[in-house]
Amino acid sequence: MNEMTEASKPSKERGLVLVYTGDGKGKTTAAIGVAIRAAGRGLKPLIIQFIKSPERSYGEAIMLDKLDIPIHQMGVGFTWLKTPEEHREALAKAWAYAKERILSGEHGLVVLDEINNALAIDRFPIDDVLPLGDVLETIQRRPQGLHLVLTGRDAQPEVLAAADLVTEMKPHKHYYDEGVPAVRGIEF
Repeated sequence: MNEMTEASKPSKERGLVLVYTGDGKGKTTAAIGVAIRAAGRGLKPLIIQFIKSPERSYGEAIMLDKLDIPIHQMGVGFTWLKTPEEHREALAKAWAYAKERILSGEHGLVVLDEINNALAIDRFPIDDVLPLGDVLETIQRRPQGLHLVLTGRDAQPEVLAAADLVTEMKPHKHYYDEGVPAVRGIEF
C-alpha cells in the first residue's frame, strides 16, 4: 500500500483533481456546475472539450458564453464519424492547448471535458498525440492552487489514482433504453 506524502495529500491550497466518470449521464453537467461555482468565486475557469466539435451547437457553450466562461470545443465529434487522422490531429491540438493553459498559472480551475474518453480510444493509436504519461505529469506539475476536473467514460486507472475525488455516474434507468433519442436542452 502506498503511503501518502504531504505533497500528495489532498489540499485546497495545492488544488484538487476531480474525476467524473462512468456510463451514466451527468459528467459534463457536473463539471460545468463546478466551473460556474468557481467563476462565482473569482477562480477564472476554463473548459476544454476533447471530443465535442465546434461544428455543432451545444446548450452549455451557448450559456457559458453568456456567463463569460470560456469553453473551447476542440474535437471533431464521435470517433466513428471522422478519420483517425482527423481525430489524432484534433487530440494533439487539444492536448497542446490544455497543457499550455494548465501550466500558464492563469486559471483557478481547468475542466478537461471528455479527456477520459479520448485517453480510452483504442480504434487507432493516440499515445503519441495524447500521452497518458504526459497527462499524469501535467496533473502533478500544475501550478499551486489550480483545480482540475477530468470527465468522460472509461477513466484510466492511473487517472483515478491521481485524483482527489472520483465520482462514477452509474445509470439505473435511462429513456434511451425506451427509444427516446438525445433531447435538446438535456443532452445538447
